[in-house]
Amino acid sequence: MNKQMKFGLIFVFLFIGLPMTTFGQGVTKPKQVLSEIVKGMPTGKDQEVRVLTAEFKPGDKTVFHKHRFPVTVYILEGAFTLNLEGRKEPLVIKAGEAYIEPPNVKMTGYNRSATEPLRLVIFYVSDKNTPFLDMIDMADMPKDK
Repeated sequence: MNKQMKFGLIFVFLFIGLPMTTFGQGVTKPKQVLSEIVKGMPTGKDQEVRVLTAEFKPGDKTVFHKHRFPVTVYILEGAFTLNLEGRKEPLVIKAGEAYIEPPNVKMTGYNRSATEPLRLVIFYVSDKNTPFLDMIDMADMPKDK
């Protein structure tokens, strides 16, 4: 067993293997926001991890698009409304919440507020050099909900 593997195993044991009760006063412990089994993750030899931020002014929206791999969004401020192909009602994700956008689903995201901004963080894991999104022709866009 090489040095890197030994260090990795020790790190995993120390960070994950110890009971949560070992976190003492003044030590921050992670809070899980979302855990979900997903399909459609990249399978290539190398993956690219991207962390992006987006800020929407009141009334702003995304282009009509889809992603080739799952996208996780975490809402920092405001509410993010998603119109997803195959879903009758829009989905609203609020500050402090996360959602995993499924791959290959046509969608548009909105800040429906007339007064409040929307800020979010986007986590995207893809095969190397894969575009973040694929724009869809506006003629294929469903009417706003």
